[in-house]
Amino acid sequence: MVTKKIFAYTYVYLILLLLYLPIFYLIAFSFTTSDVLGQWTGFSFQLYPDLFKNEEIMRALGNTLIIASISAVVSTLIGGLGAIGIYYCKKGFRTFAENVNQIPVVNAEIVMAMSLTVMFVFIGQHFFKGESIFSFWTLLIGHCCLAIPFVYLNVKPKLQQMDPALYEAAMDLGSTPTKAIHRVIIPQILPGLLAGLLLSFTLSLDDFIVTAFTRGSGLLSGTSQIETLSTLVQSKIKKGSVPPEMRALTTLIFLLVLVIVVGYSIKVNVTNKKKAKGFGNSHAKKRAMFNVSPLN
Repeated sequence: MVTKKIFAYTYVYLILLLLYLPIFYLIAFSFTTSDVLGQWTGFSFQLYPDLFKNEEIMRALGNTLIIASISAVVSTLIGGLGAIGIYYCKKGFRTFAENVNQIPVVNAEIVMAMSLTVMFVFIGQHFFKGESIFSFWTLLIGHCCLAIPFVYLNVKPKLQQMDPALYEAAMDLGSTPTKAIHRVIIPQILPGLLAGLLLSFTLSLDDFIVTAFTRGSGLLSGTSQIETLSTLVQSKIKKGSVPPEMRALTTLIFLLVLVIVVGYSIKVNVTNKKKAKGFGNSHAKKRAMFNVSPLN
């Protein structure tokens, strides 16, 4: 028993070490100005102010955040409404739609990227007189196609947990279908929608393959091809080394995510303790009201 426990803890800590050691290594070298990762030239915070002065990185960061935010909202709307519609369809069509939704999830991302590229080229040749239609809009469509199936998978369990009679009861009480969805269904599936929104934002934030195949000119890049953080890093690696300011940006992103996760965990723990305390006080009041001894 003790041997199994030692092996289990060793395995877990080894996995955590492999996951976080490269990140901590990058964070450590964000406090030195060396252009070569792994070469220490003295402790310094200089990379952090230099990061905000680097127009190329700031432009790529802005493009990344804009695309991720818009695609997350659009994907959540389409995926959420689609999940509601499929849930109330007949069983045969629901099964078919769920199986179709699984294909983009398990399929290789390169297949989706190449398929979208072929489609956009075909549309440009046959409907736009041979002109290229690659732009922000094609990139947005690509990111939405990537994220919508995952939104559906987050919303579906919440719909299954919901009482199916709630929607019908709202309709019987005189509510319109739109109001019933807005006031009854959406509050019930809100955690799933929020999870889908965050997952869509994350998928778009670090996507490279779909972005590389479907991007064009627009956003903060103006008439130039859109650069996101992933495509910028890839282009810099091809030419030489990654700008040292990227180490500072990586550190800031990691710390931001860490603060959000820790803050949310603390909030959940405090809420649970308040609920437990409130339940205990309520139970004690009931005992006092009926003069019931705790031993009874």
